[in-house]
Amino acid sequence: MTVLLWILGILAVPTAIFLLWLLWVFLKELFSPSPDDDGDTDAEATRAAEAAGRLGLLPAERQNTELAAPLPQRWTAALAAVRGGDWRPAADLLAEIGRDWERRSALAFLLADRAAEEDAWLLAWEAARPDDPDAAVVRARSTVSLAWKIRGGKKAKYTTQEQFEGFRRTLASAHEEVARAAALNPDDPTPFVAEIWVALGLGYPNARMDELWAEVTRRAPHHYEAHFSALQYWCAKWRGSERLAREFAERAAAGAPLGSLLTALPLIAHFEHDESDDTEADNTPEMRARVEAALADAAAADPAHPRLPEVRHLLAYYLHLQGRNEAALEQFRLVDGHVNALPWRYRGDMADYYCQVRNTAVGLAEETVAAGV
Repeated sequence: MTVLLWILGILAVPTAIFLLWLLWVFLKELFSPSPDDDGDTDAEATRAAEAAGRLGLLPAERQNTELAAPLPQRWTAALAAVRGGDWRPAADLLAEIGRDWERRSALAFLLADRAAEEDAWLLAWEAARPDDPDAAVVRARSTVSLAWKIRGGKKAKYTTQEQFEGFRRTLASAHEEVARAAALNPDDPTPFVAEIWVALGLGYPNARMDELWAEVTRRAPHHYEAHFSALQYWCAKWRGSERLAREFAERAAAGAPLGSLLTALPLIAHFEHDESDDTEADNTPEMRARVEAALADAAAADPAHPRLPEVRHLLAYYLHLQGRNEAALEQFRLVDGHVNALPWRYRGDMADYYCQVRNTAVGLAEETVAAGV
């Protein structure tokens, strides 16, 4: 028995020492935790932000979160005029744009968004020119914009019954306004682009959406805003599925002329359905080919195309994810200062997120240059 106790005592000593060591480690970490790499990460972020500043790129607080790019001077002037109650510069500008459907729909949307907030100037325009198709198309789009403002941008579970009822009621009214605008200018695809958002909100069945889409493409087969809007309808989060969205995007890109920017659609379809936490899905041969196609499309587009900056934002993002940071930086330089575009638009911290990705790309691009790669 004595020998057994002696042996157990010997074994207990290292055990006790080990337990005391564990306790010491625990207490040390509790009261004086080991430094992690947060300091290094913060220092890297600071260096990247400084590098971006040296290139003339703007900090988050100076980014415009309402637009994807600066507007033409006359557009800015027309928007300022309607805020002051004068509709004539906007009417003159829409009349001059004429059948340039891309610019017409882009300007009509901006005017409509203002009218959804305050429409005294649009009421004055309609009173002065009761059957003006330009006023009618702005009214149609403003009613759609108003409906979506009533609904709000939150998920369905955070949206009240009153909001949903007002949303549906206003969209039903928008359908009538769309029909009137289309009747006053039968060649114009813009009213039908607006109705895509009615279709999305009211849940048009797929067959009815196909009929609406035929009306759009009959008038403007490669209209960028129309395709972007229709792609939203076909996404899984609205009225379609990942498969339907991808098929729609691929068909549109395959049949589009260079410079139409429609090769960006497969990138958007991928973005809308990508739930992965890493960049593996963004670096497949297929995704790299999509980025190359969109780069060529952007290079061939009219530099004044109203949707070109949106495509550049998307390109900057995917070029960065693919490790092509010098090319990403070229795109960032072309759009910096305005951030209301995918992929930043879906984030509450839109400007901060944009600057985080941009600055990372700047830092990595500098490292590549320094390494002579």
